[in-house]
Amino acid sequence: MHIVGVDFTSAPRRAKPITVAHGHLDGRVLSITRIDAFSDWPSYEAWLAAPGPWLGAFDFPFGLSRELVEHLGWPLQWPELVTHCASLSRTELRTTFKAFCDARPVGSKFAHRATDGPAGSSPSMKWVNPPVAYMFHEGARRLLEAGVTVFGLHAGDPQRVALEGYPGLVARLVTRASYKSDERAKQTPERRAARAAIIAALEDGTHPMGVRVHMKKTLRRTLIADGTADWLDAVLCAVAAAWAAGQPDYGMPMPMDAVEGWTAGAAHGDPTPAGEAGRNGVLKRRG
Repeated sequence: MHIVGVDFTSAPRRAKPITVAHGHLDGRVLSITRIDAFSDWPSYEAWLAAPGPWLGAFDFPFGLSRELVEHLGWPLQWPELVTHCASLSRTELRTTFKAFCDARPVGSKFAHRATDGPAGSSPSMKWVNPPVAYMFHEGARRLLEAGVTVFGLHAGDPQRVALEGYPGLVARLVTRASYKSDERAKQTPERRAARAAIIAALEDGTHPMGVRVHMKKTLRRTLIADGTADWLDAVLCAVAAAWAAGQPDYGMPMPMDAVEGWTAGAAHGDPTPAGEAGRNGVLKRRG
């Protein structure tokens, strides 16, 4: 099975491209075959529109909080919601979200999706540090335009199936230590050691997702040396997709909330409280 993992940015450029890890999944072994980098929208869109088959995890939120969308009176089905948001400029989106936050008390400014707690992710309406609202704005529309299947949210080409991924979720199954920074001054030996630990666990399969990653030594050295961890994040998303490939409904809660979506690998269902992924951080599929 062809697996892809996508480290996304809302402003691709030569210094910060969209990074796509490609791999072949055989049982529980994921062999990384290549990593592509797209420094502009046309090249990324051309890849996304090309024939599959593939199953991929993309590092951006696919949906918005239902609380937020209902408050704004926006469409409550994913294709219509994405189309509406795409019609807004980035400034209009930020102004709308800021007005929502400004009207709320301190400590509960942002509206969260149900998946945010288990995934440990930022609210998808956040427009700074990190600007995941812009990632949703740019990413979701391109999935819809490319005609891919967005599992649980939109039926498109069954040979190209997209899942929402979050590399930080996979990395935290190995270590809670910070492993990356876009600021050169913060690319420390400690973060390098954390990347090495993550890669070692991926190669050994000694992490809760249980996927063993095979890669060339040259790629391993690159992943360890890259302080931004863009390539590593793409590989981590590929691991999430490989894990999901072996789960019923890709490990997602079904039926899925048509507004919010869900992050691949995030635990779901009672009685485990939000934010807990089982004892010692082990993911458990429930529901």
